[in-house]
Amino acid sequence: MKADYPSVLLIYTGGTIGMIENPETGALENFNFDHLLKHVPELKRFNYRISSYQFDPPIDSSDMEPSLWAKIVEIINDNYDNFDGFVILHGTDTMAYTASALSFMLENLAKPVILTGSQLPIGTLRTDGKENLITSIEIAAAKHPDGTAIVPEVCIFFENELMRGNRTTKINAENFNAFRSFNYPALAKAGIHIRYNEHSIRRPDPARPMKPHYLFDTNVVVLTLFPGIQESIINSVLHVPGLKAVVLKTFGSGNAPQKEWFIRQLKDATERGIVIVNITQCQSGGVEMGRYETGLHLLQAGVISGYDSTPECAVTKLMFLLGHGLDQTEIRHRMNSDLAGEITKE
Repeated sequence: MKADYPSVLLIYTGGTIGMIENPETGALENFNFDHLLKHVPELKRFNYRISSYQFDPPIDSSDMEPSLWAKIVEIINDNYDNFDGFVILHGTDTMAYTASALSFMLENLAKPVILTGSQLPIGTLRTDGKENLITSIEIAAAKHPDGTAIVPEVCIFFENELMRGNRTTKINAENFNAFRSFNYPALAKAGIHIRYNEHSIRRPDPARPMKPHYLFDTNVVVLTLFPGIQESIINSVLHVPGLKAVVLKTFGSGNAPQKEWFIRQLKDATERGIVIVNITQCQSGGVEMGRYETGLHLLQAGVISGYDSTPECAVTKLMFLLGHGLDQTEIRHRMNSDLAGEITKE
């Protein structure tokens, strides 16, 4: 029988938050999860059942990859009925990729999955990890009076803001406000109280169970345009053996050179079955391909709009859809569909 008090599973994948300084060398080393209670004694004051799962060895987030996303999903799926929410401790460098991927892999999620971490190790005096961890646990356990989760989404919590995972980008390597959700409002802000933005939170279909997914295909490339990019470069990228999809980072609201060779290269690629998705290089805003002639040329070449998708989200969504063996038409349709709150379609 499940007790009345909330239960949260902490999944420690690695990252700065769980590191401790070696007093002799000054180097950062991974420490055992039990040290966490020593450094964050406040956890004992929660009237929660907090359990932990630790990756062994811990993963530097630069080494994060789809097989490890599948492992996280497996852990959540195996423990789904036993916990009210999940907190994933993760390195900040690829956190937005993992959050985006999990938002697609955990279909119809009805419980909070909160990713957090820190810019300074939890053992250091000025760490931001303590605050991030404590608040993430509180949000993961938060419920409405009817027992449903307040935030049944994959989110990133960092520096007092709860953001939808697939809308988030790392913007800062130095300051504590490492992440930003440019095109979607915060789902909650943590001050003296945690204030939830109820209107912005997605709700699952109560009639359907959570469905885990594990398949990914990484035959994807991100191609960033710049003035003076050469045909030979574009040609070689679009002819990489096995390539199935391209995230094309264009200028402004989705514009690209009108050179004949450029449009021809894109058209040839889409005709060979490669899915090309147009997203903007700007951090805020999205692509509107019908707005200028330069965007219309891309549409005519078979390029599809990524709307206001983040690069992290566009890449993981493509890898996810390709992994499920869908045909090009279906992938194009789903890239244009809002699967997990990741794009805004006007």
